Amino acid sequence: MLVPVILCGGSGSRLWPLSRKKLPKQFHALAGEKSLLQSTCSRLTKSQHAERLLLICNEEHRFLVDDQLAAINIKPAGIYLEPIGRNTAPAAAIGCIVAQKMHPDACVVIAPSDHAIVGQAAFVTALNQAYELAQKGRLVTFGVVPVRAETGYGYIKKGFALVGTEDKAFAVDEFIEKPDEATAQNYLALGDYLWNSGIFVFKAATFLQELSTNQPDIVAACERALDNAENDLNFVRLAAESFSQSPSDSIDCAVMEHTQNAAVIPLDCGWSDIGSWEGLWQFSDKDENHNVTSGDVVLRNVENTLVHSDDRLVVALGTKNLAIVDSKDTLLVADRSSVGDLKKLVEQLAQQGRAEIDVHTKVYRPWGSYESLVETPLFQVKHLILKPGAKISLQRHQHRSEHWVVVSGIARVTRGEEIFDLKQDESTFVLVTTVHQLENPGKIPLEVIEVQTGSYFGEDDIERFEDIYGRV
Repeated sequence: MLVPVILCGGSGSRLWPLSRKKLPKQFHALAGEKSLLQSTCSRLTKSQHAERLLLICNEEHRFLVDDQLAAINIKPAGIYLEPIGRNTAPAAAIGCIVAQKMHPDACVVIAPSDHAIVGQAAFVTALNQAYELAQKGRLVTFGVVPVRAETGYGYIKKGFALVGTEDKAFAVDEFIEKPDEATAQNYLALGDYLWNSGIFVFKAATFLQELSTNQPDIVAACERALDNAENDLNFVRLAAESFSQSPSDSIDCAVMEHTQNAAVIPLDCGWSDIGSWEGLWQFSDKDENHNVTSGDVVLRNVENTLVHSDDRLVVALGTKNLAIVDSKDTLLVADRSSVGDLKKLVEQLAQQGRAEIDVHTKVYRPWGSYESLVETPLFQVKHLILKPGAKISLQRHQHRSEHWVVVSGIARVTRGEEIFDLKQDESTFVLVTTVHQLENPGKIPLEVIEVQTGSYFGEDDIERFEDIYGRV
């Protein structure tokens, strides 16, 4: 059996302002109709050996993961919550320990959640080849056949061809850090160097044995974190104190660079990690002027440019080699050659305390979402959407009152001792300090316009009394 283990961490700051801390790139549809996470999960279940998925994510994104899997009818074997980021080796260890409990001889495929692949059939073929090698004790990684000199990826140098693989798999001669431009050009010319994809296939027992040899503290901490884990709705919370004691290390550094059993399968299937706006431009289909557009975009005399619009019309005239990204609260205009420095700009914004690096105007909650429409010092207007059967926590505010207007669906309102339903075009008012709750008892999404008035509108002005999602 082959257990897919999806790693859902990462913030994707080089794709800001689309990717943000509360909604990173794996939850966005950047390479098709599905999000990168959804596409990854669908892709890894195509092998005939594949079993149900395991996902490793942080607590903040747990409901996003759950919702996105439900939207594509995938029920995972488990969603494990990391209390703190510890790089990929501890996450892989968690996946391997759990997979071994599912079956002692289980193999796993460890994959990031935010990569894109065009050639699905070619990938599945390579995945099945990797599974056969893993059964023989090999620790397999995929090396992407490079299509350009790329300084943003690590490289793998191929060694000798493995017996019985018909030159489809090779020993690993060397793992190499990101090179400079001249070195990358040389790698491309030589043909023996592959991009390091960060996707791995091995027996769970083999990986844990190798990890125990090189980083025994990681295995010990992960075993304790699982032994003391707690179930919470559809999730498993790893024990925070135990997991935080694990060293932080990558799979490459902890195992792959030390093992004598590393193998690499060249992957030629239109792969990209969509790591930046330049990466998205390189990956995407282009028009006759080599432009990539998304959303409501009109161009004239524009070349080699990426334009993304979340909502409004974006028009470009006479530009070349730009990345233009328009979200509802932020506009990014950058030379494509400079987007590699975007992470530093995001760090600069973080030092200024800018909320735009963390959240969008639309914020997702386990019950649905809300979007800020108007923000002033005296009042705010929000658009709430509650999923069928969902309910906001029973709560009260010390600094604001709320006026709810139902625009679609049926709302069940708790206001003090009252419980009543509102239909479309009906409304109610919740006075400051009144205990209240909003629920969707219907079968379609409930949409509500909420007008807040008062002296303070922060999300920390919420005192919860009951919550079906286990939030404090």
